[in-house]
Amino acid sequence: MIRNVVGSVLALAGATAAVWSPFRAWYDGRHGSDYAIGDLFTGITGDGAGVLRSILLPFAFAALVTLLGVVLRSRLLVAAAGVIVLGFTVLWMVRVGQAEGSLVVSGDGRGLGDGVANAFGGGVLLMLGALVMSGRGAASHRLPPAPPPTHPTLDGPPPAHPAPGGPPPGAPYDAETRSLPYGAPGRFDVPAEPPGDGHDRDGRPGA
Repeated sequence: MIRNVVGSVLALAGATAAVWSPFRAWYDGRHGSDYAIGDLFTGITGDGAGVLRSILLPFAFAALVTLLGVVLRSRLLVAAAGVIVLGFTVLWMVRVGQAEGSLVVSGDGRGLGDGVANAFGGGVLLMLGALVMSGRGAASHRLPPAPPPTHPTLDGPPPAHPAPGGPPPGAPYDAETRSLPYGAPGRFDVPAEPPGDGHDRDGRPGA
């Protein structure tokens, strides 16, 4: 997020500098808006040009691409705007160098002016903005939690509440029987012989 903000600020600053540059002196005090866009492809002449037909046109288009790239957070669009600004600036320098024989920088207003510096600086800021921006991150799709099962699972349905004082439902034996492997003590024992009358089985008196 922070990278996108910083990159957008750099890109917008670069687009502003590029659009402002044709209104400054480019060479020998001549403003960039005096150079017709067609002269960049056919050769520089001394004829003036209207603002809408000057080098301002590609720079305004680059500013529009920059705005679109900032809104869409597209590094590619911002970088394309920087390429447009730098490309037309370099093309202008090549054509002026052919027409003048050489390019000079002088402090008395002759030679390259600050308009060219603004155009170059704007193009560099656009490229830096594209590098700093992180672009649009991939949206993470999280699956919603699975709803609880509505049909019996392998563990069976949940146990019901036991009746007060009774064994839990589903228990095969009661509490007394469950603690023993076979049965409760005395439940299945053989009954003892009833008490005799003092004689054994043969009729003899007992001891």
